[in-house]
Amino acid sequence: MVKAIPAWLEVSLTCNGELAEAAAEVFSRFAPDGVVIEAVTRYNPEQHEQVPTDDVRVAAYLPQDEAIERTRLQLEEAFWHLRQIESFPELQFKSVEDQDWMAAWKQHYQPLKIGNKWLVLPAWIPSDPTETRTIVRIDPAMAFGTGTHPTTQLCLLAIEDYLVPNQTVIDLGCGSGILAIAALKAGASFALALDTDPLAAQATQRNAQLNEVQANLHVAQGSLVDILAGRFNLKQAPLVLANILAPVLVSLFQQGLAQLLQPGGRIILSGILKNQADDVISAGRVAGLELIQQYQAEDWLALVMG
Repeated sequence: MVKAIPAWLEVSLTCNGELAEAAAEVFSRFAPDGVVIEAVTRYNPEQHEQVPTDDVRVAAYLPQDEAIERTRLQLEEAFWHLRQIESFPELQFKSVEDQDWMAAWKQHYQPLKIGNKWLVLPAWIPSDPTETRTIVRIDPAMAFGTGTHPTTQLCLLAIEDYLVPNQTVIDLGCGSGILAIAALKAGASFALALDTDPLAAQATQRNAQLNEVQANLHVAQGSLVDILAGRFNLKQAPLVLANILAPVLVSLFQQGLAQLLQPGGRIILSGILKNQADDVISAGRVAGLELIQQYQAEDWLALVMG
């Protein structure tokens, strides 16, 4: 009798929260059914309960089909490139039987309070009617940008400080749409959210519907070049958001990123490691902007320029 091959190959990585979303973004390129992100806990005998550690487990499930070996090699190659930026443990692989992975994952993803204003809430968890924070609902299975990464949190803090009600907003590289959606829920009148990844644009649209802000949000696959070319009905805004990566931000400044700002406007830049900040600030200054404020969490920075 031939033994059946398990339906899935589980690939996982246990890392800190700083790396979790970057790992999840890489996993999402290969996993057809989404990515699992869960807090790692340990049993505390004094409290008689499981308590969170500082680690996060990120996992994806790959179908064990005829392409599995090629997929595994491509995945390991993608993580090799990520490891050139920052070291982290090796990937773990395990064959597993079929089951509803998303249902299991939902047991672990929890609400996240950020700053004085925000509550990032998983889509399936009901809100407390007495909650005073601004709730942003996100389906974390859908795209990069769940709120757990320091760069996302720093951007939310900056939006809390710099968004003026009834402003328009441009979110370049929107990922899951969390920043544009947060801006709208905080009082922005309209937001343009773009990403070069069509899956990110789809995720943003879905998350906008979860938050009931889709009427004031234009989501599309596109880039800075498309905005400057007049493809969209918004070419400038008083608040621009760009949570990408430092080398990409430098390149975008060279392509005309500062032109998106209305006179007197502000741009919130993130995805910047501490040792990359000078390059981004210099590129912004060449484009006529000055540093206004800096936010830091671990080795990551968000910059406000204008």
